[in-house]
Formats: sequence, structure tokens, C-alpha cells
Amino acid sequence: MRVWPGRPYPLGATWDGRGVNIALYSENATKVELCLFDSPEATQEAERVQLPEQTDLVWHGYFPDLRPGHIYGFRVHGPYKPEEGHRFNAHKVLLDPYAKAVVRQTKWGDEMFGYVIGDHRHDASFDTRDNAATAPLAAIVDPAFTWGDDRRPNTPSHKTIIYELHVKGFSQRHPEIPEALRGSYAAIGSEPAIRHFRSLGITAIELLPVHHHYDERHLIDLQLTNYWGYNTLAFFAPDIRFKSRERYGDAISEFKTMVRNLHAAGLEVILDVVYNHTAEGNHMGPTLSFRGIDNAAYYRLQPNKRYYTDFTGCGNTLNMLNPRVLQLIMDSLRYWVLDMHVDGFRFDLASTLARELHEVDKLGAFFDIVHQDPVLSQVKLIAEPWDLGEGGYQVGNFPVGWSEWNGKYRDCVRHFWKGDGGIISEFATRFCGSSDLYAWSSRKPHASVNFVTCHDGFTLNDLVSYDYKHNEANGEGNRDGANDNISWNCGAEGPTIDSKIRALRERKKRNFIATLILSHGIPMLSAGDEIGHTQNGNNNAYCQDNETSWLNWELTADSAALFDFTCRVVQFLRQQPALQQRRFFHGRAIHGDHIKDVMWFDPTGHEMSPEAWNTGYAKCLGMLVRGENIDVDEYGATISGDTLLILFNADHALNIEFTLPKIDKKSYWRLVFDTFVPEWGERKSWDGGKDYPLRACSLAVFRRQSVDPLRQGKRLKRKR
Repeated sequence: MRVWPGRPYPLGATWDGRGVNIALYSENATKVELCLFDSPEATQEAERVQLPEQTDLVWHGYFPDLRPGHIYGFRVHGPYKPEEGHRFNAHKVLLDPYAKAVVRQTKWGDEMFGYVIGDHRHDASFDTRDNAATAPLAAIVDPAFTWGDDRRPNTPSHKTIIYELHVKGFSQRHPEIPEALRGSYAAIGSEPAIRHFRSLGITAIELLPVHHHYDERHLIDLQLTNYWGYNTLAFFAPDIRFKSRERYGDAISEFKTMVRNLHAAGLEVILDVVYNHTAEGNHMGPTLSFRGIDNAAYYRLQPNKRYYTDFTGCGNTLNMLNPRVLQLIMDSLRYWVLDMHVDGFRFDLASTLARELHEVDKLGAFFDIVHQDPVLSQVKLIAEPWDLGEGGYQVGNFPVGWSEWNGKYRDCVRHFWKGDGGIISEFATRFCGSSDLYAWSSRKPHASVNFVTCHDGFTLNDLVSYDYKHNEANGEGNRDGANDNISWNCGAEGPTIDSKIRALRERKKRNFIATLILSHGIPMLSAGDEIGHTQNGNNNAYCQDNETSWLNWELTADSAALFDFTCRVVQFLRQQPALQQRRFFHGRAIHGDHIKDVMWFDPTGHEMSPEAWNTGYAKCLGMLVRGENIDVDEYGATISGDTLLILFNADHALNIEFTLPKIDKKSYWRLVFDTFVPEWGERKSWDGGKDYPLRACSLAVFRRQSVDPLRQGKRLKRKR
């Protein structure tokens, strides 16, 4: 195998049409060897070639005889001194951190560890067994792909509606998706899937992790898997468990085809990404890639160097203080935008990325670099604004340009519809975009990604059906998962034949969905909630690659009605500019009109007083949103829509006669929908000043309409 000096950049294996440049960063290595394999099933490398050059801490060489499809790994030589942070072991074949395609699902075995399993010295021992037969391997790829006229939808953030889904969970049981495609990228880009997305009216899908991941050994021993995939091994490679065909290179083209199809349907693709830790775990974990390439460079180590600093609860934390690690993350993000055409990212445990030393620093190097990057600064950036370290809960503290999963919104809305009193003031703030969290830093309502449920926790159905988690199937004695879910089973734990309980549960689902969709900010709907998906009370189904997590598309009458309701609420939202404004409400009149941009009413029809806001038992309020002349579009044209009235009654026992506010003599209120009634249809009209029977635990929406001459004539005739 011929080898020339090559270049230190770009990192990874790069095909240039004539040969392949190989470059690997390792600051403390003494020698790096490229290992070439004949097939993914090969038990030993066919050839081993030393990289001839080291420049700027990068080992590199150019191979004129290599081509796309060649399979490779590395053996990296250096000291094995865990007490100094070094864990080099050349007996282990290692995966390229820049691998674009992974061709082998790694098999567990004791040889995957750099130390001797069972040795009394634990990780201080040194294992000499060769792992070539089971190590993760990469393939050199040709990035060429026919994108055609693919264009990013570039949906404005204030008009974005996110649908969070798992590739396999969404598609595995879908009867209209061909069986050979189910569970794959191709399934998500298929016509039946896209038809569902468009029926819902969502604008973006957010995929749970699709970076190639590694299943933890204890899960394999329990015959489980890391189904969610929050255990990344390769930050550039699409996970091969989601490819529909056998040939290893197809995961990339299949992913790109999925994106192209979704873009053609006007749908954006957002990736849930995990850059806070890797699949190698703590000091007792396997040696798969980073640990054996340069442990001290890639990971945050404690002062004694042997152990890892862990802000994630997953055993390790990537070393964001190292410029080369920052480069790895930035290169990965740009690759997914430029080569794979994705439209944004949701960053798992994003507070970890902000830790300069120990404290969370919102102006950390990572955020500075992203903010200045001409590519990444233009895509959607969403933070999960917490980690497990001290001071890690950072909701509201991320920089301009970032949106955040709003955990305070989730908790407040759950408390409100559970019937907990004394929170109507916070509920109003959360419903209006959480200005207390975001306005102070000049951010807009779309900084708040609102959600009631997500992949982590109860589904919407289970939120109203269980008081307690039921995670026994996870093999941890029901100790895993959150204990405080702010849930209520409505009178029976789990499934019931009681018609009153079932009716209440369906009504509460409609309340949650309507609240979520109509709130100011970016709504995020968890896949399956629109069809009543249940995980049977499991609130931590991360390891359940089975029917617990796979959506059931055989809809009951209730689930079909819920789907129809969800579609109609989303459609209603998209027709209402007043609910998708770019700016926060200010509670002031517009252009001198007596109607403010937002007004809050108590059940008597009067504006809320300070005393009403602070009444501990209050669970009912109304919101009027002005629709006329609310903004201008990008060309300066005035934006106007309907003026809306939304009534909330979270009391589960009390029906309330709510006096509708009287605006003027020339308009009345037309009921759009009431969650107490399952069906969506034509509703009656109500004059301002009249009482509306707002039923217990329900939400009603009205549209302001002007009195037409015919209606005015009928009114005058009645008066005579």
C-alpha cells in the first residue's frame, strides 16, 4: 500500500477523486497505524500502515490506492498510564472520530476493554487481547449525491411547529409504510409518513439521535438496547440501525433522500444531538475510539487524571476546553448542515457545552464560535438548558440566537390542568411566551420551545392515566425515571372501563393539546400524543425497542377523534397571526384603540385585578388577543387577523358562567371550539356581556366577528 505525506486537514478519511487523505488528531500518541479490512466480517486487518507524518498534533498520510468503500480503523500507540490520564492500547482497533459511515454493529466482549476484566487492579491493569474481530469499523465514503433542486424550507421561527419523533418508533408498526422500509430513514421520508405530517400541519420534525451509537453492556445483558440512542460513538455517521437495506453505504444516501423528500413537502429536519459525552462511559468503560486515541485530550478529567468529570450522568464529559474537541463538534455540525442538508439541532444537556471550567458560562467558547459561524448561525439552534452538574439548570440563560426547551412551561401547564390553584399568574406568563425568562436578554417568544410531554417521561395519554411510574420492564427495580411527574390518573391507575373517567381523560388531553398549540412560542408535539399512544406508565422507555415505544396506528374511536382535534387546532393556529407574533405582548392599546394587544379577564367579564391574580384558589381566567394591525411582514405590509378570546377553567368540579367581555356594539363572539365537546363543528354565537357556560376542566376559544346587516336586522326585530 503506497503512502505519501498527505495533509493534516481535513481530519478523517477524505476522498478527493484520486486517492484518500487520512488525518487523525492525537496530541500524546507516539505512533498511529491505519488498519485496512477486507470486509465488515473480517476478524483481522488485511494490512497495517503507519501514518508517516505528524503536523500540528495531527498524524496524517495520503493513500493514492484507497477508494470509497475501503474499510478501516486505527491502532494508536502511546503510554498506558491511567493515573496520568493516558489509556493508549495498540491491541485495540479504534474508530475514526470523523468516520462518515460505520459498517459494523460493535459486539460486546471483554477484549473491548483496555484493561483486564476481573483483574484486582481494575482499570490500572493492561489488556493485551486483540479486538479486531469485534471493533467498530468505518468505511471511506464518496459524498456525491444528486440533491436536485433541494431547498431548505427556512420556516420562520415564530411560525415553526415541531414534531419530535423516533425513526423506528414512528414507523415500525405503520400499516401503510412498506414492511421492508419500516424503522428506517426511508420510512420517515415515505409518502404515508409525509401525509401524516402534513395532515397534522407541523413544519419540522425533530429526530431523536441518529448519530451512530453504542448499546451499553448492562442493557445487552438484560436483553435490552439503548433505544433512544443517547450514547453517541460517531458524530458524523448516521446510525446504521435505521437503514433499510443491507449494503453498508446506504445509510448516508438513505438519510439524504429522506431529507430531500421532507424538504420537498415543506418540512424541516432538526436533529437531536449529543455532544456532551460519548459511548465510552467512565474509567471502567470500553476502549472504542476517543479513549484509545487520546484520552487526556478528548475528556474532562478530574485533578487525579484517572477519573472523569461527569456533568451528564453518563460517565464522562467531552473536553470543551480543548480547541480540537471544539473543532470536532463544529466540523460535525457543519457536516450535517452542508453535506446532509439538515435545518437545525436540539442539543442534549446543552449546559454541559457551556462549562468553561466548572460553572456554566453562557458566553462560553462554544456559543461564541457558533454565533460567529456563517453556516451554523443561520440554522435553528435549540438547547436542552440543563445538565446534572451544579448550577446546570439554565432555563432562560442561553444566548441570543438560541431557543430552549422550556421546562418551566411544561411544569406550569401540567400543574394548571391538574387543578392546582394559585398559579394562574405564572400560567398566563407561560402561555404568552415566558417573557420573564427571555425578554430581559432581547430574545423573542420563539426562544421558548413549549412542550407538555417529550420522549423522556409520560406520554400525554399516560400523563392523565397514571399517578405513578411503572418502569419494571427496564430491569432497574422501578428506580429509574422521574418520580414527580405532575400527573393525575383521573380516578383509576391505568386502563379503565369507567366511562366518566375515560371521558375526563380525553377532555384533559384536548386541554393540553389546545394549550400547547395556542401558546406563544414554538410548540413541540411528541409523536404519538395525537393518537393517544401509551407506554403503559413507563416514563423512561429509553431501553424499550418494542411495542412499548412503537406507535400503534390501529386507532380507536377516541384516538381517531383526538387526531382530528389536533389537526384542527394546528390548522386554526396557522390561520391566526395574533397567536404567531414575533414579539411579546405588552398589554398596551394599539394605535390609540381602547383594545390592548392582550387583555385578561376574570369570570365576571372584568379585567383581572391584582387581587384576582393573587387569589390562591383561582383556576379560571380568560384571555383576549387583539388581531388587527398587529405587525408588518418583511415587505412592510400590515398583518391583521382575528381578535380571539380564550377561556380556561382548570377546576375539575365547578362549572362557571363566564361573562364574555363586551368590546363594542358592532361585534359578537363566535365559538370556534370547546374542549368539553369532542367534535369540532359549527358553533353558536354569543353577544358580549352574556354568560357562557364554561364547563369544568375545559377550554373554549372564540373569534370576534362583526355584526352583519342581516344579523343586525334580526336583533332589531327581536327588540321590537
